[in-house]
Amino acid sequence: MPFLDHLEELRWRVLWSLLAVILGTIVGFVLVHYLGVLELLVRPVRTARGDPTLKLIYLSPADPFFITLRLAIYSGIILAFPIIVYQIWAFLSPALEKREKRAIIPALYLGMVLFCAGVALAYFAALPVTLEFFQGFMTESLEGNLEINQTLGFIVKLLLAFGVVFELPIVILILSALGLVTPQFLREKRRHAVVLITVLASFITPGDAITLTIMMMLPLVLLYELGILLSVGIYRRRRARELELEAEFEASRRVDLEARREPPRESVERE
Repeated sequence: MPFLDHLEELRWRVLWSLLAVILGTIVGFVLVHYLGVLELLVRPVRTARGDPTLKLIYLSPADPFFITLRLAIYSGIILAFPIIVYQIWAFLSPALEKREKRAIIPALYLGMVLFCAGVALAYFAALPVTLEFFQGFMTESLEGNLEINQTLGFIVKLLLAFGVVFELPIVILILSALGLVTPQFLREKRRHAVVLITVLASFITPGDAITLTIMMMLPLVLLYELGILLSVGIYRRRRARELELEAEFEASRRVDLEARREPPRESVERE
């Protein structure tokens, strides 16, 4: 396909993705407004403060609407994510080999599962502990008035951070499918990976050492080991394919040698 045709296809893929996000945002606005998504996000804050009637404050008359709109956009992106992934896949798949497609397609579904698992871990485990940790710094000289934009921004960033970090096995799987990393390399760099995971956990999850280990470091180490297993599977399949091709090549080579050694039938009949 010529370069301009690629640009034209890319333009349509982007337009379809934006249309999916817009439609998802409309649906998300209805869901946020009628299903109490805001209450779901405020619930951990109430639990940490020990006040079931706690309400967040806002500083502008338009804040409630824009908060609802922001949550609707987040919901719209999540709802449109399968369509966005399909558009990206439809644009890139013609340039990929069959073995790369077989490795990346399951990775997309696994990535969605891991993202949801990371968000769930953050909401049910890390977020309450983090809020309790910050609540411990409240003294008699301080009075907490939680503003809705700052509070929801903190909660959403924490949830998304856990979801994105849980994509580590998918990154390893794709890099292995492209031949950029090997299982041996991942095993040799395991210690370095643990150090980086510890540093990353210290930034994402504020708290003491126990919180870091339980809430972030341990799951990431397990995900790194899962990535090694996925990489081993990729290279075993690749090695099996190479052996199969070598066997086919040897078989065809033997046939050619036998055909060259066998004298033509016409010359045998003449003799």
